[in-house]
Amino acid sequence: MILSGFGMREWGLATLAAIAALLLLGPSWWLITIVGILWFAVAAFFRDPLFRRPATDNPSDLVSPADGVISAVEAVDHHPAVHGPAVIIRIFLSVLDVHINRMPCACSIVSILHTPGQYLDARSEESAKVNESNLIVIEASDGTRLGVRQVSGAIARRIVCPVVPGQRFERAARFGMIKFGSTTELIIPAAHASTVQVRKGARVVGGVTVLASIRAATPRA
Repeated sequence: MILSGFGMREWGLATLAAIAALLLLGPSWWLITIVGILWFAVAAFFRDPLFRRPATDNPSDLVSPADGVISAVEAVDHHPAVHGPAVIIRIFLSVLDVHINRMPCACSIVSILHTPGQYLDARSEESAKVNESNLIVIEASDGTRLGVRQVSGAIARRIVCPVVPGQRFERAARFGMIKFGSTTELIIPAAHASTVQVRKGARVVGGVTVLASIRAATPRA
């Protein structure tokens, strides 16, 4: 377990604030306890677990792009990420979850679209439609286009996504995070809907749990 570089500013400021509080107010057991709890709370949010490995070795199995609970699995008639019908697998991340986002498969970045919006509670269904978001369109090694969408929440006011078109990633590789409570979506073409392996309410682990597959459909005889 390490602290994510994506949170360097926050946990760096938390460290300086803790030191300043102890210097200005003087050391005491109650103050040390309070400062320690607050510092560990910030550090815990930006924790980055090491040695995570996908649950299967099949590169066509799409792993979860985030830790959390599946809040919806829904079909839409059209999604810009795949230019057609799609299935959206939505993951809610509470403030207690690891907030590092990971790539669902080995891929290259096609485009990134940031959309300004509101900051409704990420637990509401409406938040996924109207909140600030970042849509990353990716292309798997077989040419399949997918989408990973980062959605802010009521507390989360900063989406981190330092990627550029053409950049390549391995499956389960870290690519960004959303700070303090949020939603992450995996968008797959409707043709692969039958391969979805999770349901609403299931807990998933980023970079580990398989959500669906992009295996080619078996041809009919």
